[in-house]
Amino acid sequence: MRSRPFGRTGRDVGEIGFGAWAIGAAWGRVDDGESVAALHAALDAGLDFIDTADVYGDGHSERLIARVLKERGGERPFVATKAGRRLPVQTVEGYSANNLEAWIERSLRNLGTDRLDLVQLHCPPTEAYYHPEVFERMERLTGQGKLRHYGVSVERVEEALKAIEYPGVASVQIVYNLFRQRPAELFFRQAERRGVAVIVRVPLASGLLTGKFGPDTRFEADDHRRFNRHGEAFDVGETFAGVPYETGLAAVEKLRPLVPEGATMAQLALRWILMDEAVSVVIPGARTPAQALGNLAAADLPALPAATLEAIARIYEQDIRPHVHQRW
Repeated sequence: MRSRPFGRTGRDVGEIGFGAWAIGAAWGRVDDGESVAALHAALDAGLDFIDTADVYGDGHSERLIARVLKERGGERPFVATKAGRRLPVQTVEGYSANNLEAWIERSLRNLGTDRLDLVQLHCPPTEAYYHPEVFERMERLTGQGKLRHYGVSVERVEEALKAIEYPGVASVQIVYNLFRQRPAELFFRQAERRGVAVIVRVPLASGLLTGKFGPDTRFEADDHRRFNRHGEAFDVGETFAGVPYETGLAAVEKLRPLVPEGATMAQLALRWILMDEAVSVVIPGARTPAQALGNLAAADLPALPAATLEAIARIYEQDIRPHVHQRW
């Protein structure tokens, strides 16, 4: 798998990583044995970037990762975590020095390390990006050696553009996929210019872009694809990329003929993301070894031809753009 520079950190990472939300919570039933096996399979195959958060299963995802890394020993992959969503209500005041330090100390324990590779502010309120003191606190924690780098995970392009004005922000994590194309218009170019790493999340639109769902697909009660379908629990853009479910299903059928021979729709979706050099790493989730290895195989696909890219652009413009483009 090809490696890409992780912004200006001086570190390179494989272009496909492991998104560890699904092994924590909010995606229906999870089997820890399968989760552990998925992580091992991915790492055995050369994966070297894992993304998690302190709220994924209330720390369960972090602890599973620590368990796997302890079992393996040797050189650790780059592990990114997040802090901030433990707040009962999202406010700028909640990102206090005391809270940030407490969250980071908890992640240090959960991940079994004395220094975190990357801590991302976890989708803080838009107003927080206009408060330099929040970023100054992260600078101080970096200076104290608790973390090597810090960044942000954002909901909106506006937030991403504001975040990279702060010179200490090493990375921005953002939703980008076949159904959420706006980040490539301006933000990606600005991130490249400033040397900021870009982590792409929700690359498969919560599974819509696997092509495996239909009108009759049923999701478990503890799966956000059921309980957050309309943004009841958190930003609706995190669920099916904010695209109405039936609209997404119809667009998937139009995309299906574009899948390269011998590949899957999920691999097409991941390879499309990797066509943009501004992307440092894309983090699809996986709950089984087969899913993890299938994701990694997308890196082996050849570049998508111009005709495929043009067809994808038309489908987005006609069917998806009106629902999502200006919202995020």
